[in-house]
Parts: sequence; structure tokens; C-alpha cells
Amino acid sequence: MELIATVRFKRAMDRALAAVAYTERMKALVDHLIRSGLQARHPLLEPRSTICRATLLVLTANRGLCGGYNSSVLRLAYAHLEQLRQTAADVRLEVSGKRGIAAFRFRKLPLHERFTHFEDKPTFAEVDVLATRYLNEYLSGQIDRLDIVYTKFESASRQYAAVETLLPIEPLEGHLEPNNHRAVEYEFLPSAQSILEEVLPASFKVRLFKCFLDAAVSEQIARRVAMKSATENAEKMIVMLSMAYNRARQGQITSELLEILSGAEAMSK
Repeated sequence: MELIATVRFKRAMDRALAAVAYTERMKALVDHLIRSGLQARHPLLEPRSTICRATLLVLTANRGLCGGYNSSVLRLAYAHLEQLRQTAADVRLEVSGKRGIAAFRFRKLPLHERFTHFEDKPTFAEVDVLATRYLNEYLSGQIDRLDIVYTKFESASRQYAAVETLLPIEPLEGHLEPNNHRAVEYEFLPSAQSILEEVLPASFKVRLFKCFLDAAVSEQIARRVAMKSATENAEKMIVMLSMAYNRARQGQITSELLEILSGAEAMSK
């Protein structure tokens, strides 16, 4: 299982790293457009004055044997769900992964949507269906905010549970170059509004897809570490049991030899 997790981790990490450059560039482009002073407006950039309806999406695994991967996400999800309920009158809870679904059912928390088809290789087409629904719901006023709880992947040695607000789209200071915090001048063709209408939905879909990729690679890393620890513990247990078996066998042989020697000595007398 450790070897299988290692192979899956390598494939998942390659897919996640391949999407990093495009995702980061899309984030920077949106930030530059927001800071360029354009007069065009878009609903995805405008936060609602009051949050009445919010959606929380939680990404967990379909299987266990991955250490604290699921528990860390669920702990953060429980806490963030309580915060949302204090600010929003209606909070929809959507969960991906059988482990998360079972955990929320155990706590008797109602689930509005359940997803179990996102495995260790989520495709953009699968995520695009979900992202399109969120966009339509936000633009039509059915939801006022979309938050996601998942495991963020930074490197093979660092992954952690995180919460991000995907809707409305907000400027991300950390993804801008140090010298580009000032307004950037652009010439828009055919118009700034048409560019925003194309770039903003694409940026949201890419960010959501990146969250699924991060969750997938983090799950495989956690499973590889857990299986490596289980392998090492099993090897130690085998050594200890072998020593105990050899001691018992040696004691039994010694006892039989003593009985034979005692019987031979008795017969010689």
C-alpha cells in the first residue's frame, strides 16, 4: 500500500504542479485588472452588503488509512461552519468524500450535496460542472458567498488544512510582484467589460480545480506517510515476535533436553 500510494502521489503531484503556473498567472491577471483603474464592473467582484445565504464546500477522502488528513480538514470545517452560521441566516453544506459525509452524518448535520466521484485524479470537466453551478447560483443571487475547506499543498513536506473564500473574487496581495502594487495601465480590446466577463469565470474555475488537485495530492502524501509508518511498525513487531518465538522455542528445546538427560541418568542407575 505504501508503494501504491507513492505512485499515486507522484502522478497527483505532477498534475498539481502543472496547474500552479497557470493558476498563479490567472490570479495575478485578475489582480492587475482590478488595480488598473478600469470602469467596468462585474458581479463576481462585488461583495454582498449582507450575507444571507452561504455555501461551504468541504473536500475529504473517499478512503481512510491516510493518517490525520481527514480529521484535520473536518476539525477546521466544524469550526468554520459555526462561524458562517453566526453571520449567515442560511448555510448550505456540501461535502466531497465518503469520510467527510460519514463524519457529518454522525454529528447529525444536514448535507445539501454529496460528492463521491472525485477520486485521486479529478478532471477539469468534472470540476467545471460544479464550478458552473456555483457561478450561476452566485450571479442569480441564490448564494452570497462560497467558502471551501481543503488541504492546501505547498510542497512534498508541507500540507495543511485551509479555508478560502472563492466567491466573491477578491484581490490577492500575495500573488502580485512587489513592484506591481501600483495601478497597471492596460489597453482593452474589444472592451474591458468583455474581458472581465471572460477572465473572471475562468479564474474562479481554475482556482476551484486547483483546490481539488491540492486535496488529491495531499491525500496521497498523507497515505504514503501513514503506510510508511505502518510498515516500520510492522517490521519492529516482526522482530519482537521473532525474538519472543525464538526464546520460547529455545526454552522448550532446553526443557526437552533436560527431560531426556534426566531419563537417561535414571536408566543408567
